[in-house]
Amino acid sequence: MFEAKIANGNGEQTLSRDIYRLGHRFDFFRMLSCYFTTVGFYFSTLVTVLTVYVFLYGRLYLVLSGLEQGLREEPAIRDNKPLQVALASQSFVQIGFLMALPMLMEIGLERGFQTALSEFILMQLQLAPVFFTFSLGTKTHYYGRTLLHGGAKYRPTGRGFVVFHAKFAENYRLYSRSHFVKGIEMMILLIVYQICGHTYRSTVAYVLITVSLWFMVGTWLFAPFLFNPSGFEWQKIVDDWTDWNKWINNRGGIGVPSEKSWESWWEEEQEHLQYSGKRGIIAEILLALRFFIYQYGLVYHLHVTRETKSFLVGLWCIMACDCSNIVCNEGR
Repeated sequence: MFEAKIANGNGEQTLSRDIYRLGHRFDFFRMLSCYFTTVGFYFSTLVTVLTVYVFLYGRLYLVLSGLEQGLREEPAIRDNKPLQVALASQSFVQIGFLMALPMLMEIGLERGFQTALSEFILMQLQLAPVFFTFSLGTKTHYYGRTLLHGGAKYRPTGRGFVVFHAKFAENYRLYSRSHFVKGIEMMILLIVYQICGHTYRSTVAYVLITVSLWFMVGTWLFAPFLFNPSGFEWQKIVDDWTDWNKWINNRGGIGVPSEKSWESWWEEEQEHLQYSGKRGIIAEILLALRFFIYQYGLVYHLHVTRETKSFLVGLWCIMACDCSNIVCNEGR
């Protein structure tokens, strides 16, 4: 929760004029330092995760629309070995070398390069990449939500060491919207691409990129349980399951806290949409339109439309919008 509070604060700073005015009174190097140590770090984190989404949905569109099959038949693309070598070397340098180089150089200059190498190996054994990848999702979610809807608020956080076992329901409440939902979405994208995609499947670039994305998915889904004390003890698992069933089946209402009811927790998670402006609502709708790519691919691959594909796809979109309007009207 501490990371969420800091990300919310940086989101509010991005929306304000303080950083803008402060940056205009710095020289170039101090301006870069101020940018990276404040909102720039969180903005770069947000761009990193958005790039992953754009890459996966771009690949999904190529696979489901049939464009990838057409590209495979082009000799200039199929037999382009220099491109494959360049992608493989770029993936190796960006994913491995450049990510670890700043830390190695900093520790090496302060304490010696032998100590830096031993510290680096120790961090890998302590699963530091898992922790920092999970933290990446926390920063991205709360920073992005604050940019769209605002609503940063104080979050009480502890400063002590975590030596107690967190129940599954608590982990779900904390990380469902920020990590679990996004991790499952990426997992579905990777599975669909693995089933339908064929381009560059045997190349080193494909393996490196796919492994890194699967690592992100596994981290976002299982890191809270991996770092949870006694997370895999059988009696704790049974107690967590009992507590989860009690929480998920309890009805919400006035005065019922989110720790006691799934319904109350869900209402709190959607509360920011009630106070969001038109810009935030429009952005949420545009982001949700990415799920139409699945419907687009299903209609085309099932050959439902035959020769009038675009017309029927448009009808399906209209039907989906009509159904959503009916559901909203019934809810009112």
